[in-house]
Amino acid sequence: MIDIEKQISYWKNGAASDIETATLLIGSNKTVEGLFFCHLSIEKILKAHFVKHNLALAPKSHKLQYLAEKATLNLNEEQKEFFGVLMQFQIEGRYPDFFPPVVSKQDALSLLEKTKNNLQWLMLKLHQ
Repeated sequence: MIDIEKQISYWKNGAASDIETATLLIGSNKTVEGLFFCHLSIEKILKAHFVKHNLALAPKSHKLQYLAEKATLNLNEEQKEFFGVLMQFQIEGRYPDFFPPVVSKQDALSLLEKTKNNLQWLMLKLHQ
């Protein structure tokens, strides 16, 4: 039997840790790596939602919109678009021949802020 609360806590804590890592990396001019962790943070909180909604282990997927759909989260168009942007950075570190787009530090900071806002919304929604 799956310990649902333990699974939710695992994913939620991982999301919180990853956004801290993203902040440190982007602050150190490692924007691509930081944006990878932005994606990872959102991925993990979506997996927490999946577990809560489905009472099952989270799928081994990195696709943010897929995870949101499977968790029956109603995203607005801005969130869907933003998750699509983050998807551009999820492959970094996983595959050697993928080259994510070059992003200025200012744009990376903007994406980090959007990630934090979405993460906060998803954290709050998790407890409803």
